Amino acid sequence: MNKELIGFLFVSFAVLIGVLQFTNWIQAPFVGVLNGAKSFYYETIDKTSSTIDEHFEQQTTIQELQEKNKKLENSNLLMHEFAVELNQMFEQHQSSLAISPKVQLVKTLSYARLGDINRVWLDMKDFNTSKIYGLVSKGYSAGIVTFKHGQPMALLNSDYKCSYAVYIGKKRAPGIVHGKNTEEMIVEFIPNWIEISVGDEVFTSGLDNLFFNGLKVGRVIEVTQSQGFQNARIKPYYDVTQPGYFQVIMKRF
Repeated sequence: MNKELIGFLFVSFAVLIGVLQFTNWIQAPFVGVLNGAKSFYYETIDKTSSTIDEHFEQQTTIQELQEKNKKLENSNLLMHEFAVELNQMFEQHQSSLAISPKVQLVKTLSYARLGDINRVWLDMKDFNTSKIYGLVSKGYSAGIVTFKHGQPMALLNSDYKCSYAVYIGKKRAPGIVHGKNTEEMIVEFIPNWIEISVGDEVFTSGLDNLFFNGLKVGRVIEVTQSQGFQNARIKPYYDVTQPGYFQVIMKRF
């Protein structure tokens, strides 16, 4: 009985193979299904490969654009200094145009101390530990660079030890700005005889040899009197909560 069953199954399998090999109307659906599966497989592979290629091409493009953006920011800073000096030349009929300014693009490594967002370590390759440098971000003054343990450390605008020379308003009232907190800075030692007002723009004077003349710092939000001078509370333009890349003014002339 078992032999008869085995023989029957063998003959049936042989007939099925024969039919599939030589009968087109039965073979076609199987081939169609297999070819459809293959097509779907290759289309999926192609799409996946294209998606991966596009992803890496986009990453490369983003990196290239980031590098170009850094270079453009650097060029913009130098052009700003040139424009300020050129305007002064037209106004005064003479100029001491800086012909070889030097800036260095640096990045933030980390906060100098956890919980203190006012100071950050910088990845800065070329520096002189006996000097102080001006720090710029996106065309705005951002703070100064000092050194601790022989390493470059940025004191951002919000740090109370960050100070530099500025002018206020169209009458260019001189003063010294220093940090107060993340939202405000204070300009002190402003002469009483020069009128300043809320809304006046504050910009670097360059008289401290740290910054170019004319870099924007912020706007006056309050004016007070103190011991024969005026004080101005200002809202700075640079956001100290977003440290990233900076430009360090290595040399003004």
